[in-house]
Amino acid sequence: MKSWKTNSGNKIFKVLSGRSNAYLIITEECNILVDTGISSAYRDLDKNIKRVQPSNTKIDYLVLTHTHFDHCQNAARIKNDYGCRIIVSEHEKEFTEAGFTPVPGGTIPITKFIVRIGAKLDLKRFRYKTFTPDILVDEYFELHDGRTDIKIIRTKGHSSGSLSVLVDNEIALAGDTLFGIFKNSVFPPFADNQAEMIKSWNKLLNTGCEIFLPGHGKEIKRDLLKREYYKYTPSNNIEANRSE
Repeated sequence: MKSWKTNSGNKIFKVLSGRSNAYLIITEECNILVDTGISSAYRDLDKNIKRVQPSNTKIDYLVLTHTHFDHCQNAARIKNDYGCRIIVSEHEKEFTEAGFTPVPGGTIPITKFIVRIGAKLDLKRFRYKTFTPDILVDEYFELHDGRTDIKIIRTKGHSSGSLSVLVDNEIALAGDTLFGIFKNSVFPPFADNQAEMIKSWNKLLNTGCEIFLPGHGKEIKRDLLKREYYKYTPSNNIEANRSE
């Protein structure tokens, strides 16, 4: 199981991969699950959570980086089984109550075609069991549990309420704001607002994080994100210089 550790000793485990990623953050004070995958992945997700801490399995918080079905289809079940509190963007709360979040637009020809075709098909597979969030985040939120340094920031663009989780300002769990699937690229194949998404890349660069864990694919290093940001902002926005 792939894992990371910050300088202060907080650990992050990738407890689900394949169709989409889910991560478990382990601190001295609390355990935080980030995203849940699709319903058919629940068995693997549950098994891997228990593997991380077999003698003391718990989840205090579930953070959803956004509410597309492939990230939250197990949210209601996780809350029921583990008794955790769910943290969601206030900009996507209405979707959790409906059990459906609109599919984002495509950013390349093939995904634009997929979205057009998908709009004509049965969207049942994109639905999820409704749930009520316990904590709503607008632009910024801090988890205050002892010495735990967990911050949640809004990184909109892929969806209106996309969130990223910063662990000790060293590692960011960025959901679908970044993709780790395509070589030398972080650009997601789907996004509601590409311009806002690129601004969110700059927001991530303005943290101290060196590693970015995406909702799909492998970890992304800071140098690659910086190159991609400059690629899509040729004016070399001065804010990015402040991130160094």
